Order: sequence, then C-alpha cells, then structure tokens
Amino acid sequence: MSKKTILAVAVATLALGQVAKAQTNVQVFYDFATDRQHVTTTVEGFYGDNWGNTFFFVDHDFNSRDNNNKLYAPSGTYLELARCLNFWQDVPVLGDFSLQVEYNGGVYNGYTINNAVLGGIDYFLHSSDFKNTFNFKLLGKYIHYIDNDLQGNARRSLVPLQFTFVWGMQDLFGVTGLRFSGFADFWFENHTVFNWADDKAAGYRDWLSGKDSQFVFISEPQIWYNVGQHFGVPNLNVGGEVELSYDFGTLAGFRARPCAGIKWVF
Repeated sequence: MSKKTILAVAVATLALGQVAKAQTNVQVFYDFATDRQHVTTTVEGFYGDNWGNTFFFVDHDFNSRDNNNKLYAPSGTYLELARCLNFWQDVPVLGDFSLQVEYNGGVYNGYTINNAVLGGIDYFLHSSDFKNTFNFKLLGKYIHYIDNDLQGNARRSLVPLQFTFVWGMQDLFGVTGLRFSGFADFWFENHTVFNWADDKAAGYRDWLSGKDSQFVFISEPQIWYNVGQHFGVPNLNVGGEVELSYDFGTLAGFRARPCAGIKWVF
C-alpha cells in the first residue's frame, strides 16, 4: 500500500521558489478487501532543500496471526526512498524537470520483495494557484531477481522501465480542506502470479494456477478531509483510498481494495 501523495504538494512549494519545510505524516488504514481485512500504517515524509527534495514512505501491514486467528506481529514492511535533484529551478521550461533516483524493497510474510533501483526524470505541472499539481515520471528500473521463472529460466524484465503519475487536488469542488490525491504506477517485472481465493474459509491461500506475468499496474486514489480544522486541530484528516491493481504482488488479475483511515500531519 504505497503512498506518494505528499509529494505533489511539497514540489509545488519548491516550484514557487521556496525551500519546502519538512512535511511528515502518519496514516492508519483498515483494509476491507476480503483477502486482507487488516490494519496498515504508513509513515511518509518529504524534505526540501536548495538541491532538490527527498521523499520516503514505510508501510507496515499488521496481519500475522496465530492458530486462533489472533494478531501477534506485523506481516510485512515495505520502503520507498527517492531523491530528486534540481539545481536549475529558475530556468524557464527546464525548471519543471528534475533528475530522480529511487530505491524500493521490503519483506512480506517471510518472503523478500526484490530490491529495485530506479533512476530517471520527473516532470512537474501545476495550475496557476498551485492547488492542482501533477508529476509525470519516466524511470529506468533495475530489479534484483533471486529466483527463476516457471520455465526455469533466469528472470529478467521485458523492458526495464516504470511510468509514474502523481496528482494532488486541494480544496476539491471549492470545499476547504477536501483533498483528492494519489498515484498510478506501471512497470515491467517478470514475476509469478496466482489466482488466489477470496473466500475467507479457504484461508486466502488456495491458488488454482500460476503464471508468469511481465508487468504490474497499481493506483491508489485517496480522498481526505481536514476535519480537525473545525476544532483547532488542523493536523487531523479522515478519509480513505481504493487500491486498484493488476497482477500486483502474487495476485493474478484485477483487484479493487477499499480502505478507510485517518492521517495526522506533523
């Protein structure tokens, strides 16, 4: 459940010619999908400076359960860390482009999520009042595979690229504090996916068949409302997201997973 939504707001501050102050938030979600039904926490941060900006998030899924179905530990963690470089912010046209390097990796239920290193270009667009911001990223992606495909061949990406779109829309429909944000990722990755059962009685672990997939799509549109503004606590937001994915992780096909949550902005 990756989050890249703080980035568009922070980059807008940089685009105005200012150094963005540190922005950190914690999100707590409950996932209602039939194959999940657990809590996920996300710590997310953005830090701007005169050389560009640094962005990261860390997800923790809390879904390791004992034989009595009681939660006893996190089931997985995932990290993304990205650095954008832009020494030419005041140059017309070119100032909208940044160079980006990124690392992704983690572990889930005892299985590693392959290390990935990315590098490429970020292009920033915005409305005149900076309430609507958009980032387009074209990134080369190297994945460190540690296993073979189902035919026994060494895995490799069909095309080592990732395409990312990040958006943020503040005060949506003229409602102060209502924000629509999110991201969409598409990348090429040689990985094995299964038709996981969605039936809780099946323990979520029955699969009918396995196949090798060559790409992944995931998008997480979020809606947040700054409810705390009404009682002197502007840090507090309530809202939710829907994870839309295709061949993501080990799950074959399309899934839509709704979540509800709260967000505290430090």
